[in-house]
Amino acid sequence: MGISNKLNENQKTFIEAQPLFFVATAGRDGRVNVSPKGMNTLKVVDNNRIIWLNLTGSGNETAAHLLDVNRMTLMFCAFEGGAQILRVYGQAKIIHPRDVSWGSAVADFPKIAGSRQIFDLTIDMVQTSCGTGVPYMSVVKSRAEEELIPYYEEMGPEGVENYWRRKNSLSIDNKPTRILNDH
Repeated sequence: MGISNKLNENQKTFIEAQPLFFVATAGRDGRVNVSPKGMNTLKVVDNNRIIWLNLTGSGNETAAHLLDVNRMTLMFCAFEGGAQILRVYGQAKIIHPRDVSWGSAVADFPKIAGSRQIFDLTIDMVQTSCGTGVPYMSVVKSRAEEELIPYYEEMGPEGVENYWRRKNSLSIDNKPTRILNDH
């Protein structure tokens, strides 16, 4: 196991090659949340910073947790090639479409219907471990192109906002997410 306070070039290359990553957050109380993410929605800005575009989903736990305690962990696993697990720990802030910095931050990503936040993670620790317990797996195809993206495209911006109001305004622990800036 290796620990450092920033990413090195090999780790940055490893992260950028992964089709899937996991995000973990927790508030001071309530449930811990772990979510899989992908779709070319993550960018390593530099050795101490990662940003990722969060798409609309059935919940919005990460945002609620960050409003309470701004800590986040990202985990990357090698499913092909040499075994490796890489965890990135740090503090994250939320950028919403209503924020002034949204335009410049979202320019780093493809335009995707249902984009709801960008999480900006400042890294304070990087940990690697062997990963020999992770199975070999290959990506067959992404469900996003066939299911997720068309679903939010068909909804349109107003429909997505209504969805946020119904499904993304409060966490499963009934904590506000501020997705619409009304809680």
